[in-house]
Amino acid sequence: MSSRVSRRSLLVSAAALAVAAGPLAPVARAAVRKPKVLLIGLDGALLGRIRDAAAPHLGALMAAGLTAPSSIYADPLAPTLSGPGWSTLLTGVWPDRHQVRDNAFTGARFDLYPDFLTRAETANPALATYAVSSWAPITDTVLSAKVDTRVSTPGAEYDTGTTARAVARLRDADPDAVFVHLDNIDHAGHGHGAASPQYLDAVRTADAQVGEIVAAVRARPGYAAEDWLIMVTADHGHTDAGGHGGSTLQERQTFLIATGPTLSAGSVRHDVKMPDVAASALAHLGIAIDPAWNLDGRPLQRPAPDDFDTLRGLLGTRVDETGIPASAVGFTHTPPAGWSVDNSAMGTGGVTEWRGWSFTTDEFWTQSQRDQSREGNVRARNVFAVADGDEWSDRATTGVFDSTLVSPAFPVTGGRAATLAYTTHYRHESPQRGEVLVSYDDGAPVPVRTYTADALSRAETVTLQVPAGATRARVRFRYTGGNNWYWVVDGVRITGA
Repeated sequence: MSSRVSRRSLLVSAAALAVAAGPLAPVARAAVRKPKVLLIGLDGALLGRIRDAAAPHLGALMAAGLTAPSSIYADPLAPTLSGPGWSTLLTGVWPDRHQVRDNAFTGARFDLYPDFLTRAETANPALATYAVSSWAPITDTVLSAKVDTRVSTPGAEYDTGTTARAVARLRDADPDAVFVHLDNIDHAGHGHGAASPQYLDAVRTADAQVGEIVAAVRARPGYAAEDWLIMVTADHGHTDAGGHGGSTLQERQTFLIATGPTLSAGSVRHDVKMPDVAASALAHLGIAIDPAWNLDGRPLQRPAPDDFDTLRGLLGTRVDETGIPASAVGFTHTPPAGWSVDNSAMGTGGVTEWRGWSFTTDEFWTQSQRDQSREGNVRARNVFAVADGDEWSDRATTGVFDSTLVSPAFPVTGGRAATLAYTTHYRHESPQRGEVLVSYDDGAPVPVRTYTADALSRAETVTLQVPAGATRARVRFRYTGGNNWYWVVDGVRITGA
């Protein structure tokens, strides 16, 4: 996690000191800017086509802040449709929690996982919240009645009306959190395809509308005393020919563009996921995220890279794979510092990319073979470790897949409990087996968890009873099998020791 102190934190600290100082307190308090959030959703927008369009207003936001390309799920978790997409972005949880799997919202659990505007209102009813959408199901269904104002723009007005209403609200009122949904890019994608000039024209029109909305923020009389987090995102991508709902990488693409006080100008990150949008908005508004909410998102203002993420600059292109584009960069067998891979029992031959534990990315691994639930690995971030016996076996092999990923030594305290945490995406087929083993002070590894059934996209925790006198713990992830399925591991850590 970054140790950099934000300007906002310094201002808050200065204000606290000034209160104690007495007469200077009003001056210091006036310097503390009020946090506010603007989230703009561009339905069906592709980041690559935004760049192709040379969109000046979106380009200016990218230059001023963060750009984070990302990818989402596919069936069976959920199809790449707007219902699941906007539900994920606005609630901060993936479809296996909010249960929206189509545009009918049948079985939605917004009672358990409400949208971030509703959470903001619940935590602080004094906040002024506003939402306007060109696609009515967002404001009619996803967002609850707790939101102060929800407007479903009449169809005849479409994005022009949505933009005008958003500008008017920002100009004439004092909202604290605003959501704006623009739809025409998706409309152009369906009608003409993402590769069409009409799609680019729709991107340019939306860019101009984003420019109007952002200008309205900056023209506010109190803007100098306000601290705006501005985010722009999309719910899914589009195929070149037009359409979405399937599992191609183009349909699964999304992104986040964000500007705010803790976000570096011109920065690019690969660890940001769809649920982070809601978590980031709540954090910026000063609302503490309760662990009992079970959010999948984490505030983008608080990055938490793991060891695997340090490998991104080492990733290479394909060797034996044929389904992955030749230009795609996304795998290495080189472990991060302190980690190792034991392939002493590993069979020979097979597909080079997947011989033993590999380190890869979603955009690389999922293209090795679509529609086998690899797209459901949504809780891993950036670079992750994978043992894929299925893909390894696509070329002639001898022996079995038997590879062990070994962690560095984590500090522990003897006689106390510790918690092993990691993200897993394990798809099972007998006789495949996944074992998690822990050794103390490099003694004999002891199994602490075994996988012999599906464990798809889970955040796992294992309580460890550290033996008396132990000072170090090392974790091993051993995958054995053949032409079976796979195991993903990410975010490994030991805490509380």
